[in-house]
Parts: sequence; structure tokens; C-alpha cells
Amino acid sequence: MDFCDMTPIFGEVEAVWSAPSTTPLEPFLFRVHGLQNDPSGLRIIVTDFQSNTFEAIRTRHQLEDMKDNIGIGGNWSEFVDYIRASVKSEDVKLILEGQSESGGASHAKLIAQKGKGMPRMSVSLAKLSDVVASQAMASLSMELYKEYKNVHKSLVKEQERSFNLTVVVAAEREKNESLQNMLSRKNKSQKMDTENSDSKSASSPQDASGIL
Repeated sequence: MDFCDMTPIFGEVEAVWSAPSTTPLEPFLFRVHGLQNDPSGLRIIVTDFQSNTFEAIRTRHQLEDMKDNIGIGGNWSEFVDYIRASVKSEDVKLILEGQSESGGASHAKLIAQKGKGMPRMSVSLAKLSDVVASQAMASLSMELYKEYKNVHKSLVKEQERSFNLTVVVAAEREKNESLQNMLSRKNKSQKMDTENSDSKSASSPQDASGIL
């Protein structure tokens, strides 16, 4: 498995300043995905859609160095799984540092951990500005909308499947009730025939003695 095989990951991340600051922070969204021109490469976009948009692009070689530095054993596929699980976990933070002339932080760092006590991944992010930042925000917005559409389609299909299943169950229930009613009527009819037969059998000796 490579990063190009990984479904893009979206999430909201808690942002904090590395040093005490009175500058308020808006919510941040991020997207982690593979690169089209590098199957083993990785791209991370983080933005608050205002003055803070950051990016990190890592090649296979850089990611292998990161794998060694943070102490993750196993093969490459296991490393990809670990990165995926880390950025999807609840323990993801964005550390903002410095002040940019264009506003906001000058650079940032994304930190994620798969679980308590496990290796922590840390990726330095470069500040984007002007047209490049706008393009990154537009790309994230469009990809997020596509993901929403896919989830919505899946939900609609699941609802249709659930409805069709409900119709089938209702039809089977109606069929079973009809069979139960037919069986009940048949049993009742057989019981009445048996009672009539017993009644005739009981009256036969008396009729015979009257003739004699």
C-alpha cells in the first residue's frame, strides 16, 4: 500500500501558539493525501480559510527518514497505515509559530499520535500566501465537497437498501400471516369435521336399538 492508494483524509485540528499569544485562533481544517506524480509521496494542507494556510510535501526519501527518526518499525505499508491512523486519531494538534508579514503565523507544525505511548509524528509546514494560498484553500474546499457527495451517495444507497429490505420483510410478514390464517381455518374446519363425525358415531347405537 502507498499513499496514492489511501483515501484522502479530512479533519479539524486544534491549533495553539507555541508561545503565549493574545491573537485568537479560528478553527482549522486539514487534508492529507497522496501525490499523483509520486505514488509514495504525501501532501498535507492545513488552513483556517483566512490568514493561515500551510502546506507540506514529502517525498518517499523524506518519509523514510521520518520513519527512522520517529522509530516506526515494519515495512512501508505498515508505515503508511501508521500515518493514516495517526492523522485520523483524536490526538492531532497544530502548533503555530512566529508572525508573518502577511498576517497570521509564519510557519507551523502538525503533530499526530496514533495512541498514547506510541511514536509521535511531526511534520513542519510552510506558509502559503497570495494566489498559492487561495488555490490550496479552493482545492481543499472542492475535495471536501466531493467527499461530502460520496458520503451522501453512500447514505442514499444505504437508505434505499434499508427501504427495499423493509418492503421485503413486510411482504414476507404478510405472506406468513396469510399462511397462518389459512392454516388456522383449515385446523378449525378439520376440528369441526371431527366433532361432527364423533357426534354421528355416538348416535348410531341408539337409532339401531329403536328399530329392534
